[in-house]
Amino acid sequence: MTPPQDPAPQDPAPDALTPNRLPWPPLLYGGGLIAALVLGALAPSFWPGLLAGPAVRAGGALVAGLGISLDLWAIVTLHRARTNILPHRPADRLVTHGPFALTRNPIYLGNTLLLLGLGLALANGWLVAAAPLAALATDRLAAQREERHLAAKFGPQFAAYAARVPRWIGRARPLP
Repeated sequence: MTPPQDPAPQDPAPDALTPNRLPWPPLLYGGGLIAALVLGALAPSFWPGLLAGPAVRAGGALVAGLGISLDLWAIVTLHRARTNILPHRPADRLVTHGPFALTRNPIYLGNTLLLLGLGLALANGWLVAAAPLAALATDRLAAQREERHLAAKFGPQFAAYAARVPRWIGRARPLP
C-alpha cells in the first residue's frame, strides 16, 4: 500500500527560500550529547542513587529506542515523499502523513527522546539535562524559523496542518 501523496509545492515567496542558515538541530543535539558525556566523565553528575537502578536504566533504553525509531520513521517518510531532509535546506513538499501526522517535528522529538533515554540508561544527569535544553534551543533556533518557511511556501496548506498537528507533543486535532 502506498502512502498518501502530499501536495506539490507552490512557488515560494522570496523569504521562504531557506529555513535556516546552519543545520542547527544536529549541531545542538550533537553538541549536547558530547558536552554531557564529557561533563559526565569529568564531573560525575548529580544523579541520585535511587534513579540509577536497573528499572530506570531499562526504561531509559526503551525511551532511547523509541527516539531512534521515531527518527528513522520520519527519515524514511521524508525519503519516500522525495523531499529534503536537511534542516537548512528548503522543503520540497509538505509531508503530513506518517509520524508527521502526530507531531510537526518528529526528528527533533526523536532526538530529544534519544538524549533523555541515554541519560536514564547511562545514569548521566548531564544528558537528562541536555535533552530539554537542546529541544528548547532547537525550537527557538530552527523549528520556529522552519515553520515560517513552510507557512510562506505552502500557505493555507501549512496553516491547516499546523492547526491540526502539535509542534512537539500534544493531542492532534481531527480534520474539520
